[in-house]
Amino acid sequence: MVRLSVNINKIATLRNSRGGNNPNLVQVALDCERFGAEGITVHPRPDERHIRYNDVFELKKIIATEFNIEGNCQEQKFVDLVLANKPAQVTLVPDALGQITSNHGWDTIKNQQYLKDMIAVFKNAGIRVSIFVDPLPAMVEAAATTGTDRIELYTEAYAYQYHQNKEQAIAPYIQAARVAQKAGLGLNAGHDLDLHNLKYFTQNIPGLQEVSIGHALISDALYYGLENTIQMYLRQLAEV
Repeated sequence: MVRLSVNINKIATLRNSRGGNNPNLVQVALDCERFGAEGITVHPRPDERHIRYNDVFELKKIIATEFNIEGNCQEQKFVDLVLANKPAQVTLVPDALGQITSNHGWDTIKNQQYLKDMIAVFKNAGIRVSIFVDPLPAMVEAAATTGTDRIELYTEAYAYQYHQNKEQAIAPYIQAARVAQKAGLGLNAGHDLDLHNLKYFTQNIPGLQEVSIGHALISDALYYGLENTIQMYLRQLAEV
């Protein structure tokens, strides 16, 4: 079954909006695992507007499933943070400074040598590497020559088009996944996947191993409760 990694950035956003430690980020991560999540994802940014760098150290102490740290490796502080904590996986995302949310994948052709160098740094530390990629065959093919273990398909375009024409929305992702399979790359996906579009995506994407979901899942939890929401997402994945 495709693994569910819960991104807890929005929990940290809520905590930071009031100060203090409510909600308790560490307790939420433990609860997510207890409720069935198979991984915890965080995406610290330089301004620490949600996940703080110290949060990563505290989470590393207690996470029993897979810990996935996303971020921009062009920030040395991020590189140092990952190397100090050695998560199961690091996902490299080409965010600009101050960017609200991730909105594109790597140009794996233009940044080929840079990615090779950075991926080697993390792999030499025993960390599995995934890189954020748009569903373009050329970008997937070039990703395969960087040394990365996996790619994460950026799924905002799929989510945006899903309700208009789901077959058309998913077509480039199927093609990209097949290219990834042929190249021997592991395959993750994330961004705007939710209870409406997740099942169809996982049913149709060959070789999909993991989805990382945060904003939609935490939003749904406001209505359904965190435990029930995680179970609802797991059922979407189990019905593939």
